[in-house]
This record gives sequence, C-alpha cells and structure tokens, in this order.
Amino acid sequence: MLSEIAIIVVRGIAIGSIFSIIAMSFNIVHGATGILNFAQGNMFVLGGFAAFFLANGAGVPLWLVMLAVSAMLVAACVTFQGWITLLPLRSSVEQDSWLISTVAASTIIGAVLLITQGPYAYNVQGIAPSFRILGVRTPGAYALAFGCMLFWFVALRLFLTRTFSGLAISALSQDFDAARAAGLPVRRLQLVAFAISGLIVGSAGYMVAPVISVTSDAGLRYVLNGFVAAVVGGIGSNLGTLIGGPLVGVVTMLTAYRIGGAYQDLASLLVLVAILMLRPQGLFGRSSARRV
Repeated sequence: MLSEIAIIVVRGIAIGSIFSIIAMSFNIVHGATGILNFAQGNMFVLGGFAAFFLANGAGVPLWLVMLAVSAMLVAACVTFQGWITLLPLRSSVEQDSWLISTVAASTIIGAVLLITQGPYAYNVQGIAPSFRILGVRTPGAYALAFGCMLFWFVALRLFLTRTFSGLAISALSQDFDAARAAGLPVRRLQLVAFAISGLIVGSAGYMVAPVISVTSDAGLRYVLNGFVAAVVGGIGSNLGTLIGGPLVGVVTMLTAYRIGGAYQDLASLLVLVAILMLRPQGLFGRSSARRV
C-alpha cells in the first residue's frame, strides 16, 4: 500500500511539474499580451521530437548542446507564431482572433507532424539514470522535470523583477495603454514574451522526452493539463503553478491508477470545473475589478 501511494505521489508530482512548466509559458505570454497561447502543447511536443532527432542516445556534451539548439528552434517557431497571432491585434487584444490563431497553429503543427512522422510514438533515451524513492524505481527524466520547473520559476522571477525588459513586460500586464504612452516598445516586448515561452516549452520538452508521449497527437493533452494547472494556481501567478501543476499531476495519476488512463483528462476537467466554481481566480490569483 505504501509503495502504491509513493508511486502515485512521486510520479504525479513529476508529471505535474511538466504541467507547471507549460502553465508558466502560458503566464509569460498572457501577462504581456492578454493571450492564452493554445499552441504551447504542440510546441512542447516539438521539443520532444527535437530530442529524438538531434540527441537520441548522445553523450552528455552533445546532449547539452542540442538542448540549447532545441530550445532556440522552438523559441523561433513560437515567436513567428506569436507575430502572426498579434498581426490582427493592432489596437486591442479584446478580440477573438487570437483564440482562432493559436488553436489553428496547434492544429497545423499536429497535422504536419502526423503527415511527416506518422501516428507512431517515438522512444527517446535519456541521460539521467533512474533512482529510487521509498523503494520505488523512478526514471531520471522525472527528476529533470522537477528541476526544470524550479529552474524556470526562479529564472522567470529574476527576469521579471531584476531586468528592464522583465519589468517592462510586467508593466504590460498592468496597463497596455499606459505602457504604450510611456514609450515602451509594446509589440517588441510581446514578441520577447513569446520567445521566452518557446524557450521554456522547448527546453522542457527536450529534457523530459523519455517520459512523455512524443507523438503527433500528444499536444492536446499537455496544453489541456497545462491550462488547468494555470487556472488552478491562478492565471498570471507562477507561484500558483508550483501548486497547481503537481496537484493536477497527482489527481491524473491517481485516476489512471484507480480507474484507467482513459479518464485522466476527464479528471483534469473536473478539477478545472471545481476550481472555477469555488475560487474562479485560482488558488493564488487575485480578483480584478473592471469599469463597465
């Protein structure tokens, strides 16, 4: 019984770390643009494909070099996608085109992967050795997932509070018009936010490729759970993602263990519904007033 609980908790937290990372990539873009980029799931999977094609079975030095290459390639893709998404929003983000654009980008990426790589799952060899927690053998990539989550949390916090660009992006989340009136290059900062979100999901997808589904249709599951983690923690709160992600991960792992893997996404949606009913702003989010 103890070993079962350990498996559910340890692996649930590790998988939830992946959801937290995707939620952070949501937050940086949402703070700068007011947009929820639903293409992040497939961008994350692109990082997994990059690990398969660039460094599958490679040694540590080459693996690290390809990690940087993968992150930059995905960041470039996300930046281009962000530029296209922002094109119709010249005066305001209070339009629905961004929703159509991001979902369309996700669909196109999934379709291209399906056509070029087929519906097959790709196995990626990791460099991190497995380890034991409470007697439970755990893949080393799970430790990388948890470490990646903590790294990006600290990195984003330092960037948003200690650098001029980060402070400017934080200003965008407060008031677009005031930021534009103050002379801030709003569109350029928004593209920087997209690029950073690409670095986040690109590096994460590469590092955890051995334990994720590297398939053409896996993006939907990751973007769904990342979105739920962001809502549970509170949209815009990276601290909240540290709680929301592992919470969703443990719930989905428990569901898979007790009921079946086919019901994992349903469990995530039920968590989302419960949070929206009881605390719509999320665990660490703040209610905001709007003049009407």
